[in-house]
Amino acid sequence: MALENLALPERQKKPNWLRVKLPVGKKYTELRGLVDKYKLNTICTSGSCPNMGECWGEGTATFMILGNICTRSCGFCGVKTGRPETVEWDEPEKVARSIKIMGIKHAVITSVDRDDLKDGGSIIWAETIDAIRRANPTTTLETLIPDFQGNTSQIDRIIEVYPEVVSHNMETVRRLTREVRIQAKYDRSLGVLKYLKEKGMRTKTGLMLGLGETEDEVIETMKDLQAVGLDVLTIGQYLQPTKKHLPVKEFITPEQFKKYETIGLEMGFMYVESGALVRSSYKAHKHAK
Repeated sequence: MALENLALPERQKKPNWLRVKLPVGKKYTELRGLVDKYKLNTICTSGSCPNMGECWGEGTATFMILGNICTRSCGFCGVKTGRPETVEWDEPEKVARSIKIMGIKHAVITSVDRDDLKDGGSIIWAETIDAIRRANPTTTLETLIPDFQGNTSQIDRIIEVYPEVVSHNMETVRRLTREVRIQAKYDRSLGVLKYLKEKGMRTKTGLMLGLGETEDEVIETMKDLQAVGLDVLTIGQYLQPTKKHLPVKEFITPEQFKKYETIGLEMGFMYVESGALVRSSYKAHKHAK
């Protein structure tokens, strides 16, 4: 999301640590040119991610499949809600081609929720991973998946194509889940992560702070994640996409983010990325090693 265009509560002033430098560098300029020339669709550009320059410089990019209309209406998310368009069955090849053109070393694939489909979109998910593998055999992959309503047969399709990392975001603490992720369930998301780990996947999740959670609640969530064997945890600042979305209740300080990082590493997580501008795919290439 574009930090410059965010609709923040009137009495809240954006702190200095949320100011972002414009992306620069030879690699960024080169990839930006390719994206524009071939009209490639990346979340990095469409979401104006604050880390785009850094990630592209490291050979990482994020792609969203299954359209840009979600069947869910989460209170934090800027993606449109409604009736999704028909599935494009040639999308896997298009994504694989984009990754090849851009020379991406590590790709993150995500999607909207497709509760309208019997398979939850899992078939396109698997075919996309297969297509990327064929066209880009040295590219590592992270799949940031929806919960598939907890349907393990759909989750199995992701497991069968064996991406290096499988991520599913908890987003917030238990108390706020119903308000923040209206159609999602805290324990169902935990169950998805547990199932993935039991099947041998490297697992990852993301939390966003500033929605009114307490420190104790964040730590309790971290304990829940540690109990299901989570490997990688990202923690970032929630920023309000539009005035219609949930307001920012608090801007978390860099010191507090650092504290959560220390606590997480002491708990035993393999990686903890914690900072105001951290997003789910931040430093994603590192998490695949």
